[in-house]
Amino acid sequence: MRGLLRALRGYAFTVAGIAIGVAGIVALGAMGERIVAFIEGGDRFVLGQISVAGRGMGMGAGFTAGGLLPAASIEAIRTVEGVAGVQAQVMLPLNPSTSQFLTLTQELVVGMDVAVPMPNRHYPTLPVRHGRFLRQGDRRRAVVGASFAASHGLAVGSPLVLEGERYEVVGVLDRMMTAPDRFVIVPIADARDQWVAKDRLLRTLLASGAAALRADDLNTGAAVGWRAGADPDAVAHRIREQVPGVNVQIPSELSELLRSSTAFFSALLVGIGVLAFVIGGLSLANTVAAAVFERIRDFGVKRALGASDWQLGREVLVEALAVTISGGALGVAVDRWVQQAGQELFLFSPRLLGGALIFSLALGSAAAAYAALRIVRLSPAEAIRRGSAA
Repeated sequence: MRGLLRALRGYAFTVAGIAIGVAGIVALGAMGERIVAFIEGGDRFVLGQISVAGRGMGMGAGFTAGGLLPAASIEAIRTVEGVAGVQAQVMLPLNPSTSQFLTLTQELVVGMDVAVPMPNRHYPTLPVRHGRFLRQGDRRRAVVGASFAASHGLAVGSPLVLEGERYEVVGVLDRMMTAPDRFVIVPIADARDQWVAKDRLLRTLLASGAAALRADDLNTGAAVGWRAGADPDAVAHRIREQVPGVNVQIPSELSELLRSSTAFFSALLVGIGVLAFVIGGLSLANTVAAAVFERIRDFGVKRALGASDWQLGREVLVEALAVTISGGALGVAVDRWVQQAGQELFLFSPRLLGGALIFSLALGSAAAAYAALRIVRLSPAEAIRRGSAA
């Protein structure tokens, strides 16, 4: 064991090189894993409801991007055949100066009318990891997504300032691998206040008194559920036909939009990942073999002193595998540290990290076997001569 540790110290640069290579390969794979998880999570979320928004462009963001959706339109949606529930919502960008529609890092303030049950079939309630969800009558309370909490250092009881108003975080959602991970969910009355504070045009309209707007008219959209046995796409088309002045997202079309918007990036990552595995694999194997050949003189001396082929081959194999495993484990540890730092672009799944270790172990074994075979075929004099020349 002491000899192995001394040998590993001599291979320090080799271990570092393997670690960097493995970390890079795993990072590329983790980007692909994150895209796949986002698509799957987004599919589940958007296919669970029909998203409706006011027609026109306003402060609305996310899946219900659009203008004003007044209370009269929401009541009209409730009367459409097949509709089971309608929840008014206000969805605003946390930072209005950036446009991040349907991106992995979009941060949204979402106001929900908690007096109405969530109509999303796949998420009748959003999963809360810590604390609780909003309750009817709450004001200046917030529930934050897992990624938002991690990136902003928030926990249950933490203060959060939105548009100059102080909120208390009462809940942190479980990680869902899709849009709600970046949500700040507040009571809809608070979100309406934030909308007025953010939107200068809306403030001007309210101050002029030109439009008879009530508080419950200030909605950017609504989540709509459908009755059991109804076709959600057909219900969405009926809403579009029967309710004027609304934009309706057909669930299947929105799902296809989500997939097509990330298809090119996913294909590019797959291609880069395959290339990285080939190049990185060859580099890793070459690094291990070269590191072993650097000690060829030592092996020649041991051969001259009576070491058998089996003893030399075993020593080469053990050292090469120790170097490979150490480098691979260090590379995976680097990626795990990145994951725990609250990043959003990577998903280091157990299968990916385990696969990276198996990949490095397999290539290290192959390289070690090749190096051992070359060394045991050399005579002691030839090995010492080559080692001295190197």
